[in-house]
Amino acid sequence: MPNKTIYVSDKDLPLYDRAQELAGGNLSKAIAKALRKYVEAEEGRLAGYDEITVKVGYGPARKRRRQRFVGVKLGEWGRGDSKRAEICRVYRSRTGKYVIHTERTPDVKHDKSETGWRGALGMGEQTWAIGPEEGTLEVVDTLEELKEKVPAELYEMVAAAGEAPPVEDLDI
Repeated sequence: MPNKTIYVSDKDLPLYDRAQELAGGNLSKAIAKALRKYVEAEEGRLAGYDEITVKVGYGPARKRRRQRFVGVKLGEWGRGDSKRAEICRVYRSRTGKYVIHTERTPDVKHDKSETGWRGALGMGEQTWAIGPEEGTLEVVDTLEELKEKVPAELYEMVAAAGEAPPVEDLDI
């Protein structure tokens, strides 16, 4: 097995010691795992992809779990009414799959007590703030599968963006 010598500064020594401890005494294993993750992230970044973290599950954002992947956002669509909002985002993962992340707010109850003609028509000034209560993540392999899962407007956007490479290098 080949040997590699790594020089560690005094200030970084506690980091290496902790990594070795977490890897069950095998520092080489810890370094190889970290380097694999680093190389994957950098190759993705160079190809135009980003590390994306989304929240999924139900309840307040702080209680939902986070899921992370490497991808590029292809489109975003939203709709809302006086009671609820929904946002749907589609990403292409580094492996070529389509990732659908949907967030929905809980039902909103707000006061339309504005007086005058604006209040009568429900057009008075209204202010509220609310975060998503539900987040879902779904992965599909093809555009055909995606078409069945997202609104038509979003699908058209994604289909057009899906044909283009994530990064176009310009020689300018």
